[in-house]
Amino acid sequence: MIRGIPVRQPFGYRRKVERLGLRRNWPAVVLAVAGLVLVPWAIVLGQMLPSRHVANHWDAAWTGFDAILGVSLLTTAYASVRRHDIVRILAAVSGTLLLCDAWFDLLTSFPGSDFEIAILLAVLGELPLAFVCFLLATGRTEWLTRNLKRANARLAVRRFRVL
Repeated sequence: MIRGIPVRQPFGYRRKVERLGLRRNWPAVVLAVAGLVLVPWAIVLGQMLPSRHVANHWDAAWTGFDAILGVSLLTTAYASVRRHDIVRILAAVSGTLLLCDAWFDLLTSFPGSDFEIAILLAVLGELPLAFVCFLLATGRTEWLTRNLKRANARLAVRRFRVL
């Protein structure tokens, strides 16, 4: 290597571009097609659905969702403590459920104090927890640990100066 340039490869070297193997990558293709179909579908739904709708079993829907969210968080915590390989998947699921919870709490709350409580819960609870879950899902928890240690050290120095 000379100045960061590999010697074995000439300057005009290009990596061989592999074709998308549909047999090997079929799940990615299916998910991409579903995602592309959902974009216009969401636009159509936004145009067609009424802004207000009364739903039966509203309490069961929210209770069930929160129970699923709780089980997901507990399972993620257990897998994290036990260092299971599945922790990244569980953390991604938990983070996504937390974002969905914040989204629907905000959109379905009544104006006034309900909306303010939903904002507080989202900003102080669901979004920071989702951030931690996504850090865990990407394997970047050491970044959070390192920064928390730095913050605690700074706080300890400030307290020591006050004394």
